[in-house]
Amino acid sequence: MEISPWFLVGDYLSGMVTGLLVAWMIRLLILPGVDMVLAMIVGMVVGMFIHLALGFLLAPLLGMFQTMVPGSIIGMYGGMLFAMRDSMGAGSKSLSEALFVGALFGIVVVASFHIYDRILHGKKSTDCYLET
Repeated sequence: MEISPWFLVGDYLSGMVTGLLVAWMIRLLILPGVDMVLAMIVGMVVGMFIHLALGFLLAPLLGMFQTMVPGSIIGMYGGMLFAMRDSMGAGSKSLSEALFVGALFGIVVVASFHIYDRILHGKKSTDCYLET
């Protein structure tokens, strides 16, 4: 039994979209000069809501574990990091750069979960990826 490439594409795409949406919403909400602690709290809350909404939409297609666990890291930590960056005014110069960083962050988090799962369980790691 082989791992279905469609599940892998879906995993990476969901992580990329989560990171992109979090970065976009943070860019809209957090202005340079906002208190960093407040910005990080707002970023975490916004990221949590985005990952929960996307997670419940994508869970029937990809599985709850594959969407919620990486999504929570992308949403909460990404939201805090992007908000901290934007509050300092040291962020990306344009919106497209911020969205690229958000999408890249999502891909890196999903990839790290796949690598960690492979280390723990070997090549044939989880039944949810296996084709029947």
